[in-house]
Amino acid sequence: MKDFKKPPFKQNAVAIGFTLGVHVIAVVGLLYLGMSQPPEPPKKITTILVKPEDLKPVTAEVTEFDETADKNVAEQITQTAEPSVEPAPVIPVAPPVPTPAKPDSNKAAQQAKAAAEAMQKAEQQAAENAKVTEANKLKAQAEATAKAQANAAEKAKADAANKAKADADAKVEADAKRKADQAERAKAEKVKADALRKAEADKQRAEAAVKAKADAANKVKADAAVKAKADAANKAKTDAANKAKVDTAAKAKADAANKAKADAAAKAKADAANKAKADAEARERAVEEAKASAAKQAAEEAATKKAEAKKIASTAKRDFENKIKRAWDIPSGSSGQKATARVTLSDSGSVQSVIVNSSDPDMKASVEAAVRAAAPYPMPSDPDARREARTFTSSFTAK
Repeated sequence: MKDFKKPPFKQNAVAIGFTLGVHVIAVVGLLYLGMSQPPEPPKKITTILVKPEDLKPVTAEVTEFDETADKNVAEQITQTAEPSVEPAPVIPVAPPVPTPAKPDSNKAAQQAKAAAEAMQKAEQQAAENAKVTEANKLKAQAEATAKAQANAAEKAKADAANKAKADADAKVEADAKRKADQAERAKAEKVKADALRKAEADKQRAEAAVKAKADAANKVKADAAVKAKADAANKAKTDAANKAKVDTAAKAKADAANKAKADAAAKAKADAANKAKADAEARERAVEEAKASAAKQAAEEAATKKAEAKKIASTAKRDFENKIKRAWDIPSGSSGQKATARVTLSDSGSVQSVIVNSSDPDMKASVEAAVRAAAPYPMPSDPDARREARTFTSSFTAK
């Protein structure tokens, strides 16, 4: 709830204004008394304590001070605390005007001087109050500015710390990712090197096996030759009589060996030829199957494309017919009359030819005019669909 009490500086201003007014009246009265008969002995002055709200409104004679000390300052000052209730000011009451007496110039001058000093002191007090108020305002503004700057500095410091932390986290994450990538690449390279080493070892083992097999065959052959030569020598020494028989047997054995060798070579050659022929036939069959599969796939794609083109063309023709019927101005008196139009379009959608069949001339003319008025027609972008949609036939019935 708002506090409608007057602020302290406004209460002081009203009291000071009232005091100044009283002093002005007193000075005027003293000057008047100084130029008249001497006053009577001064009477007792009674001081009355009055609350500010009990005072009457300030007269027009004191509005000048009230405006400078109240309105101008109040427009620039915002109340920030509850107003303190100050004790009511002591307001002196002017003494009653005495009856004219003989003038006392020295005493009147002293009283006028005292009144002027009191008035000057009141003005100085009002100026001091205004300075204090302005100083408090400037101090509050300076404190608010310093607080805002401190808050901004603290926020900038926090933002910098957060940014540094985010950068550090990003760097740690990037380092971890780089190390993981390096480990992955090293692992892949190791797997590749192991595979190469295994392949090389398998190759060397295969070559060693082939060489061992050849060496064993050569050794068997050499051993057999040595043994045969030894047997022949021994047999020649021990059985010269059977030399012819041995020679015959040796010749028969050699012939058999040669025949077996020739048969083996012929069989190997035949097997190789048969294998080459089978491989060639298999390759030919694979080529034929690939060609057949490609042809089948091409035919299926062509059929699919043709069906899609027909579907697009059918939709386009239906749109053309609807467009013509929207542009058709049905002649009056033609209810129930029918007409058939065969339309040929160009690739751009313009009308190349229109053939309308109808027993009613007005019906025929109106349909042909509608076909030409609806041009150009939006043609499909697909070449096959566009070619299919260039020619269409529509039926019209007047209702």
